[in-house]
Amino acid sequence: MKKQLTLIPLLGLFIVTSVFAQKPQKLTTNEIYEKVQKLNFLGSALYVAAHPDDENTRLIAYMANKVKARTAYLSLTRGDGGQNLIGPEIRELLGVIRTQELLAARGVDGGEQRFSRANDFGYSKHPDETFEIWDEDKVLADVVWAIRKFKPDVIINRFNHRTPGTTHGHHTASAMLSVEAFDLAADKTKYPEQLQYTEAWQPNRLFFNTSWWFYGSREKFEKADKSKMLNFDIGVYYPLKGVSNNELASIASSQHLCQGFGRLTTRGEQTEYVEFLKGEFPKDKKDIFSGINTKWNRVAGGDKIGKILYDVEKNFDFVNPSKHLPNLMRAYSLIEKLKDSHWREIKSKQIKEIIEACAGLYLEASAKTSSTTPNSSAKIDFEVLNRSTIPMDLVSIGWYPFEKLTMKDVKLTANKKENFTEDVRLLQMDYSSPYWLNADWGLGMYKVDNQELIGDPETKRPVRVTFNLKIDGTPISFTKNVIRRYSQRDKGEIYEPFEILPRVTTKLKDKVIIFSDGASKKIAVEVRSGTQNTKGSVALKVPNGWTVTPSNINFDIAQKGDKQVVEFTVTPSSNQSEGYIQTVATSEGKTYDKELIEINYNHIPKQSVLLPSKAKVVRLDIKKEGKSIGYIQGSGDAVPESLRQIGYSVTEIKPDAINENSLNNFDAVVIGIRAYNTKKELQFKQKYILDYVKNGGNVIVQYNTNRRVDVKAPYDLTLSRDRVTDEFAKVTMLAKDHSVLNYPNKITTNDFENWVQERGLYFPNKWSSEYTPILSMHDKGESAKEGSLLVAKYGKGNYIYTGLSFFRELPAGVPGAYKLFANLLSVKQNQIK
Repeated sequence: MKKQLTLIPLLGLFIVTSVFAQKPQKLTTNEIYEKVQKLNFLGSALYVAAHPDDENTRLIAYMANKVKARTAYLSLTRGDGGQNLIGPEIRELLGVIRTQELLAARGVDGGEQRFSRANDFGYSKHPDETFEIWDEDKVLADVVWAIRKFKPDVIINRFNHRTPGTTHGHHTASAMLSVEAFDLAADKTKYPEQLQYTEAWQPNRLFFNTSWWFYGSREKFEKADKSKMLNFDIGVYYPLKGVSNNELASIASSQHLCQGFGRLTTRGEQTEYVEFLKGEFPKDKKDIFSGINTKWNRVAGGDKIGKILYDVEKNFDFVNPSKHLPNLMRAYSLIEKLKDSHWREIKSKQIKEIIEACAGLYLEASAKTSSTTPNSSAKIDFEVLNRSTIPMDLVSIGWYPFEKLTMKDVKLTANKKENFTEDVRLLQMDYSSPYWLNADWGLGMYKVDNQELIGDPETKRPVRVTFNLKIDGTPISFTKNVIRRYSQRDKGEIYEPFEILPRVTTKLKDKVIIFSDGASKKIAVEVRSGTQNTKGSVALKVPNGWTVTPSNINFDIAQKGDKQVVEFTVTPSSNQSEGYIQTVATSEGKTYDKELIEINYNHIPKQSVLLPSKAKVVRLDIKKEGKSIGYIQGSGDAVPESLRQIGYSVTEIKPDAINENSLNNFDAVVIGIRAYNTKKELQFKQKYILDYVKNGGNVIVQYNTNRRVDVKAPYDLTLSRDRVTDEFAKVTMLAKDHSVLNYPNKITTNDFENWVQERGLYFPNKWSSEYTPILSMHDKGESAKEGSLLVAKYGKGNYIYTGLSFFRELPAGVPGAYKLFANLLSVKQNQIK
């Protein structure tokens, strides 16, 4: 996968890159002290919205760092339906990236992250439409589950539940579900199957995170009744961090790089408002937790713990925090005896982080390789180091998921490193892959049957090690993920996840393969070995009416990670049809049908995703003119690969390479999605693009957003936010005799069947008379939108602007979209009527 070099300063202390994405936290004494403060606050806040980037990082950071509350963001979706500004991944793979970006953001602002099973199917104009696609009851159950598991005292909705149809349907739906779940979470008769894992819970109060934006203007907000509103200065400065809260929030939101959210930090006073909706109104309008007991005496047995830990906080030694270890160990022992399992689990985890940091403990389990297979052996290097003068012993090492205990009985003296290696046998176990992608999913929901997994941000690492110690005579355990630590000369020290992967994975290069006529095609299958000396055979399953030869091909791969490419010949059906081909490999009596997809960007940990190794195949009769296409990429899409599928020669053009002669040899030039939004240099090259059109060229411009952009079309053209989100919306031909609907392929309404996610977006809503609108379409209850496809003569050539979502339809193998796009590429001046 493509790597994007992005350096993001975090609190002035370190740089986040892929090299450090798995690096264990090494706390300064300032950070230890802040964790002690947080340990002494027993209150929780849950922030609720719909997508990655919806969260208000300013308020989350304020709750987590100023208030010291345990704070989480519940994003109903993983952002699977958006676009990707940094690479080619879309849909479920984009959801994997955005999940990790959310975790990176929470790593900055101090929050935790939760999800539901809802799938982001794309833009929705109304919550009614959203609930037609989501399983409303299951998503509501997931919100109730999140509340019962997290047990927030305070819930804050990002969006207004009372204004459906005024914003993204997912947004309003998230608020509506949160309002409903606020009461249901305490009702034991609702979703009783959850109660074997948790208990009913009633939050204390519910708020809506309002602002002037929801009122339409700052002037209207100034006049609004604020009697039920609380407000906070979220621009507070944190001397221990050296940054203000809004700087922290800016850094957090800048982790959303695939959405282009990198932004400047801000400083200074800034007021945030929350409107009270339900529950008990706070006694103090400056304190969202006012009237809620957030002290240690909140839990039975907490008084003794608080007496110890409040003293540690009051008299914290920033020079030698290890002097607090005896008291911290006393408090830890008392926490472990708490009857309240919820707070016991939370506070045990928090205090162990503090103890580990105060002791300068370094505990690491690093595998010799970055992956292995089930039923194999792995060598694990251990490093154990006590950098305090407090006496410690390494008693034993426990392994998960294996019931194995390795006795050690090693004295850990001050600053003396203990290194050793263990050879562990890995039994049959689950592969490393995002758990929500393990089962087939539908348009609106992911399928997760394990109740305890629902909402988890990611799959737990497959192999974990527990270091069983005694500190000052008290037993305590620390669990660490097995990782892979190594170095590269040009990067330095690198931390990566340690993965459990199949013995064999296969890959079809193209996810959609178009057969534009009845001719056979060579289909290459890449076989990858997950271990040494892998032998077997691979076969290709094809739809009924299609044929493949040979029936199977043997492979023999000597080295782990090496690949072998084999070729099958596939002959399509005689008539137009669609289906899937799937690879199935066999090795040592077992079958393997997964593709390994590695996602490796510098700002998130490396991700290994296993998906079915298959591709859509489409047999269609398509005609086209011209052969050579120039493509100017914008934010990234797979249209060039799709055009190559139907026989075009596509050359990708860098904007800075465009000059007065560079476009002349192309039969058509296509400009990718959001190119004018993301490639600012295009504004300086537009004169060459328009000259190409004037001299007889054919240019197709795909959608751009309407924010701060000028596509510099030859005639007046105004972009809007008009879009048609219903992929089944009726399409009317406005210009039935126009060549784009007739040459070289006849386009009918049947060609708009089986589109995916949407019809299109950001259509122009105003244009000069030189343009001919070709199509009309609209969502339910809306006026007709006629700007989805506009064609204009310009000089000797043609200028075409389209907001139709070809960037989704072509990679999805939609036949009608291919036919229509081929017509756009084939337009000639003398064909336009």
